[in-house]
Amino acid sequence: MGVDVARGTAVLGMFTAHVGAASTDWSTPSGWLQLADGRSAATFALLAGVAAALLSGGPVPAEGDALVRARVRITVRALLLWPLGALLIALGTPVAVILPSYAVLFAATTVVLRLPVRALLGLAAVLSVVSPVLVHAARDVLGLGPWGGAPQLVEIAVGEYYPVLVWALYVLVGLAVGRLDLAAPRTARRLVLGGAAAVVVGYGAAAVAARLTLPAAVVPLVSAEPHADTTPDVVGTTGVALLVLGVCLWVTPHLGRVLAPLAATGALALTAYCTHLVAIAVLGDDVVRSPSNAVLLAFVVVTVALAWLWRASLGRGPLERAMHAASTSTARALVP
Repeated sequence: MGVDVARGTAVLGMFTAHVGAASTDWSTPSGWLQLADGRSAATFALLAGVAAALLSGGPVPAEGDALVRARVRITVRALLLWPLGALLIALGTPVAVILPSYAVLFAATTVVLRLPVRALLGLAAVLSVVSPVLVHAARDVLGLGPWGGAPQLVEIAVGEYYPVLVWALYVLVGLAVGRLDLAAPRTARRLVLGGAAAVVVGYGAAAVAARLTLPAAVVPLVSAEPHADTTPDVVGTTGVALLVLGVCLWVTPHLGRVLAPLAATGALALTAYCTHLVAIAVLGDDVVRSPSNAVLLAFVVVTVALAWLWRASLGRGPLERAMHAASTSTARALVP
């Protein structure tokens, strides 16, 4: 349930990034809405790694036929997410749809399901340093910018939004977290402390770099702005995601009933995410280009209420049910 609460928080954070009116003044309540930009999507990606871990044994990684079945289930879900993402892109909303990159990232976890926690974290650490340099260099060579118009696979690999070469580290960290005992109080404490440390290191490094006189070519590589895809950005953003998950795991056992609507939203995260993009398409681009917190509040209240009602009465969401049925039946057919 704590993971669902974290996922629900991430989904509502993505709503905030898309239709919320965030002030640039941190001293105002709406200024804190800036936290949602970029960080919510990264939390969503990190939780994809947690989901892959839970699908493949949790603290005890699956072996033999169970491992093959887990890989099949994950692969089928990834294959279904890709066309779903293409349909959402076809709606033409002014929102960068995460699902194609999410599908690639989710499928890629099948290769590393058996890696131990330290190896996963070590690989993520290497990516946090190497991948931003490679991605920014590739963008310069290819002349990519926001909504770059490059072939989709190129955009997914190194584009301005959700480049898998960088965002793979969020999934690796999530997979490592999913191998821990998430029910143990000490795990929540470790995530909170580790997340706080990463926030200080990542955003602290960016703050120090901003005060230095650096070569023009280096400046883009030390920014911590949302979606900067730099080392300070990904380290700090990973810290935020770990903090969110740690706090949710910590408080959910004590506030289960209060957080039930948010947990329901997390359990129906895919349905909620897709539905909010359809709603944006119906309402028009102005809800994104001229954001309003009244619109954001309506999105949040309606989504949470409907998700809570659906979860209580019907269980899995419609898209989640379809994903589960397709992936499970395929795995059973291929690996009896």
